[in-house]
Amino acid sequence: RLRCDWSSDVCSSDLLKPGGRFVGEFGGAGNVRAIQSALYDSLASRGFDPASVDPWFFPTVEQYEGLLTGHGFVVDSLELFPRPTLLPGDIGGWLDTMAQPFLAVVTNDDRRAVIDEVREALRSELHDPERGWVADYVRLRFAAHKRAV
Repeated sequence: RLRCDWSSDVCSSDLLKPGGRFVGEFGGAGNVRAIQSALYDSLASRGFDPASVDPWFFPTVEQYEGLLTGHGFVVDSLELFPRPTLLPGDIGGWLDTMAQPFLAVVTNDDRRAVIDEVREALRSELHDPERGWVADYVRLRFAAHKRAV
C-alpha cells in the first residue's frame, strides 16, 4: 500500500519496484463545491475565516499530474468526472461526519444552527423531494506507474 501526503512530500515512487502501479480515486476539482460554498458562507457570516479551517484538497487533472510526475511516476490515465451521490439520509448527517473541521470552530449551540443554515442553503440545489439528498461529488481517478530505471 502506498500512502501519499503531497503537502509534506511523503509520497515517492521509491516505495515501488520499477513498473510498480499506483492507482486511486478521490475528490477532484469541483468536489462538493456547493456544500463547501454554503459552509464558507455560514462561517463567514459568523466572523470566521473558513479557508483557515478548510482541510479539503481537490486538485485539477493538471495539478495532480504535476504531483505524480514530480514524484517519479508516469501517468497512464487521469480523469475528472462528476459523480452525484445519493446520501443515505439527511445532509446534516453528512455534515456532522465530513465537515467536522468547519464545525469545530463554532460553539456547540451554533453547530446545529450552521448545519440547519447550510441545509437550507443547499435544499434547492442538492435535495430532490422524492430521492433525498445528493452530494455534488466530482471524482479524480488515476493510474500511474514507477518509471523504469
